[in-house]
Amino acid sequence: MTHRVTFIPGDGTGPEIAEATKRVLEATGVEFDWDFQDAGVDVYEEEGNPLPERTLASIREHGVAIKGPTTTPVGSGHRSINVALRKEFDLYACIRPCKAYEGVRTRFPETDIVIVRENTEDLYAGIEFERGSEEVERLRAFLADELHSPTREESGISVKPISVFGSERIVEAAFAYAKENGRRKITAAHKANIMKFSDGLFLEVARRVAERHPEIEFEDRIIDNLCNQLVSRPDEYDVVVLPNLYGDIVSDLGAGMVGGLGLAPGANIGTTGAIFEATHGSAPKYKGQNKVNPTALLLSGVLMLRHLGEADAADRMEHGVAEVIRKGEKVTYDLKPTRDDPTAVGTSEFADAVIEEMG
Repeated sequence: MTHRVTFIPGDGTGPEIAEATKRVLEATGVEFDWDFQDAGVDVYEEEGNPLPERTLASIREHGVAIKGPTTTPVGSGHRSINVALRKEFDLYACIRPCKAYEGVRTRFPETDIVIVRENTEDLYAGIEFERGSEEVERLRAFLADELHSPTREESGISVKPISVFGSERIVEAAFAYAKENGRRKITAAHKANIMKFSDGLFLEVARRVAERHPEIEFEDRIIDNLCNQLVSRPDEYDVVVLPNLYGDIVSDLGAGMVGGLGLAPGANIGTTGAIFEATHGSAPKYKGQNKVNPTALLLSGVLMLRHLGEADAADRMEHGVAEVIRKGEKVTYDLKPTRDDPTAVGTSEFADAVIEEMG
């Protein structure tokens, strides 16, 4: 079977790691019909739009995309492409495996957790009121007069919506992932002891969903306690499901525990599409140098293969990446004992080594 997939190389170092990933994916023997599309700062500079309609149309048509990193300007310019894609395709579930591979320098070699982050609600829903605006003053007056909850002058206010619908589908997604991937336990993280009507709702729904899946162990943890335990006994955790803000923070914590964002794959799954991408930035200062580590996008390709039902190819590709890292010979500079190690290889050579390990 040939899989029709939208391929977005991205910008900065994106095209280099995208090409490396493309070659490794094709070397698995799975047949792809790639539809290459633009997104990022390069097309923004040419056309004034970082995410052209033709790119969105391609994802709508195929339902699956793999994407290299793209640059989001700080303070000016276009808004985040990743956020725009999540909204456009209702990519409500962010899947972030955090697995320590032998050969990576880490204080947490036993780590093998999966973060399932809700992607559409919470403080990241973007319902904000600017300090000094007419809207925020009306809201402050309502809070003080009607709800007896005054706020300080010159406050900016963000609203944190968490719904039954959003909570239910993200927890169901976590249980589905656990079943499909042989995972044993779900942990729901929250701050329900303080935010009883938002996080409390999330926890209430999570417990109700867990009752439908008695074959999978379920527990909950207060978010600060979870972070403490993740770095003291990570082997006790398996799949962790969280609201948006906590999920963003804990997924980067998990990435740091296994060697950094350069080793952290990502999948954003929704009702009308699935997009697989590295979780790190585009590192434009290294553009064109054949230097950066492609592991994060390679492992995102592994996630895509599993999503497409190509489990054997996914296993072989992940094994190839793991073996290259374990041997430590044909790896990029960041995976060497010192970053100036002259034996470090480039992005393309790393991909060659993975292909060789796959046989």
